[in-house]
Amino acid sequence: LSGSAEPCAQLVVSSIGVVGTAEQNRQHSARFFDVLTAQLGLGPERIVIRFFPLEPWQIGKNRTVMTFL
Repeated sequence: LSGSAEPCAQLVVSSIGVVGTAEQNRQHSARFFDVLTAQLGLGPERIVIRFFPLEPWQIGKNRTVMTFL
């Protein structure tokens, strides 16, 4: 991360209807950083969080997709 071989972490968050706006992700990011820095002992500059909003038709479950559940 940033040209360094020091320990780092990347968190990937995908969700339907929860990570769709900058304001939502700003709040989620703050909480995730609090947990990750405390639990992993990493500085916030060594952590990257990637948010991926999903649509219900993009997630398969129980032989169908979430749209129909």
